[in-house]
Amino acid sequence: MIDAHVHFWKYNKVRDAWITDDLKTLQQDFLPKDIVTTLIENDVDGVIAVQADQSEMETNFLIQLSKSNELIKGVVGWVDFQNKNVEERLQYFSQFSIIKGFRHIVQAEPGGFLKDENFLHGINALKSFGYTYDILIYQNQLKEAIEFVNKFPDQKFVIDHCAKPGIKNKEIEEWGNYIHEIAQNKNVHCKLSGLTTEATWDKWNKKDFYPYLDIVFESFGTDRLMYGSDWPVMLLSAKYDQWKSLLDSYMRNLSDGEKQKIFGKNATNFYDLEVSSI
Repeated sequence: MIDAHVHFWKYNKVRDAWITDDLKTLQQDFLPKDIVTTLIENDVDGVIAVQADQSEMETNFLIQLSKSNELIKGVVGWVDFQNKNVEERLQYFSQFSIIKGFRHIVQAEPGGFLKDENFLHGINALKSFGYTYDILIYQNQLKEAIEFVNKFPDQKFVIDHCAKPGIKNKEIEEWGNYIHEIAQNKNVHCKLSGLTTEATWDKWNKKDFYPYLDIVFESFGTDRLMYGSDWPVMLLSAKYDQWKSLLDSYMRNLSDGEKQKIFGKNATNFYDLEVSSI
C-alpha cells in the first residue's frame, strides 16, 4: 500500500509564509518520524514525498530525508521549468533514483501560466528522463490544464487532489465536465487526496464527497486513480484514518484487485517504485 501524496518540512516562518495564522496546526515541523506510526497502523508500506516549497533546496531536502527513511519510496521534486538550463538540472537530478517526477505550484500562478512557452519547454524536457509531472491546480484552472495536457500526449501526468473541487459550496457541474474531458487523455491520472480541506473543515460528512468520487471514478476508472492523504495539510480537516476509511467505505463494492490498484499498484506503476515494507 502506497500513500501517493505526503509532505515533509522543517517549519520556517519566512519561507513557509503560505502557512498563515489560520493554518496554525501546520506551523511546526512535520518529518517522517511524525507519521511512521500512523502509516503502520493503517497498513501503509510507503509514501511519495511531494515538494511543498519552490526551490531546488526543497528537492535536495527530500532526497536527503529519503536516505535515512525507508518509508519514502519516491520523491516529486521541483526545478525551475522556466529556466533555459532546465535540461541541465534534470540531468543533475537523474543521478538520484529516488526522484520520480516534478511539480510546480500552478495553483498560485496567474491565468495563462500553463501556456507560457518557457514553462512548456521545461515540461517537454521531462519525458527523455522518464519523469512524471504532478498537476496542482484549482478547479477554475481545469480548462487551461486540458489544453496543456493535450500538448504532451506521451507525458505521464497526475492531477493532485482531483483539481480541488468546490465541495464546500457544492460546486460540481462545471468541474465534473472538465474532469471527464481531461480524463479522455489516457496519460493523465488522478490522486484521491486533499478533498477534506476543500469541504467545511469541522462539519463535513463522508457523503459530501461521494458525488465527486462518483465523477472521478467514472472518468478515470480504477486503473488511473491512486490513494493519497495530503498529510500533514489534511490535518486541518481530518485525521489520517478518517480519509482512508472514507475511501474504504466508498469502495466497498469494488473487487479486491481494484482496491489494490487504487491503494498501491497504480502509484507503484505510475512512479516506477521499488517497494518493500517499512
